Amino acid sequence: MQHRISKVDVHLVSTQVPSGIADSTRKVETIGFVVVRLTTDQGLEGIGVTYHEVGGEATRELIRRNMAPRLIGRDPLESEALWEEFFHYLRGIGRKGLTFCALSAVDIALWDLKGKIAGLPVCRLLGGNRTRVPVYASGGWTSYSDDQLVDEMKSMVGRGFRHIKMKVGFDGGRQPNRDAQRVRKVRDAVGPDVRILIDANNCFDAATAIQLANRIRECDIMLFEEPVFADDIPGLARFRRGTDIPLATGEHEYTKFGVRDLLLNEAADIVQVDGARVGGYTEMLKCAALTQAWNVKFAPHAMENIHLHLVAAIPNALFLERLLMFEGITGQVFKDAPVPVDGFMTVPDLPGIGLRLDMDFIAEHDER
Repeated sequence: MQHRISKVDVHLVSTQVPSGIADSTRKVETIGFVVVRLTTDQGLEGIGVTYHEVGGEATRELIRRNMAPRLIGRDPLESEALWEEFFHYLRGIGRKGLTFCALSAVDIALWDLKGKIAGLPVCRLLGGNRTRVPVYASGGWTSYSDDQLVDEMKSMVGRGFRHIKMKVGFDGGRQPNRDAQRVRKVRDAVGPDVRILIDANNCFDAATAIQLANRIRECDIMLFEEPVFADDIPGLARFRRGTDIPLATGEHEYTKFGVRDLLLNEAADIVQVDGARVGGYTEMLKCAALTQAWNVKFAPHAMENIHLHLVAAIPNALFLERLLMFEGITGQVFKDAPVPVDGFMTVPDLPGIGLRLDMDFIAEHDER
């Protein structure tokens, strides 16, 4: 029986983060989700999410006012056709940023519906057969003291994570020697068998990032993320030529075209596009295919519960990222969402993306 979308609901929920949390370039104050619910005339509901840190209100209203009317009456199996229609309809108001956050949330909800209509997990629809995938813990803010940093990294290992990520860019990137000291302290604290990832959040120029990378080579760093401004593709390429620490970037890229440019310019070893920004599952599959064609690794940024099915299905995908900062709001918005156990997450054997919303929490906290 053919399904048609009969209702579109959009919710905005957020929470305050602990005071003082900051990376090299910004202080984080609010985190949350824009949640999309697509209901069909047969009673099935698909859910999708994107970020709310800054601008969630605009994302919500774009979906409500401009996208929802065009979804009513449409077949949710037409995800490719709908993506293309929205791409052209919205391109005049943004080919990156909040526009694509909105499209991503809608597209994820369409794929959730497709899985539920077929009665299969999205992973199976994508041809995957992995039942669990690795996940790394992510935190280690530059606003932490050295002791706080080391304590959090050790607590990650204590929870069973074998891959952990910390921030660099202490004092806005003005003290790379302090960054080197902090990385060495973490390595000494967690021992040689834990993989350490570092993230500069766009703060350095290429020359400074190369100097830092070469100072910490002996710490066996698995990847160096966003050493320079995300749009500085020449700087990324210079960094990649200047060190043998693998370069990870892409969380601030949008669409297949952004990934294409990274790859053509030899500006990434590990591509980290985010399904809640880049254009949903429809566009993530194309981004992943490009990384396969260039023989580089794929490692989606954050949103581990959304990316779980993708990583389970994509052969060159490394792992998921568990942003510890989002654990609280994730546990409130979703009922019984998968959580890491000994550094792995299990793919839900449920139709669609396998997530259920806690509508009591959402109804109480929806920012109307």
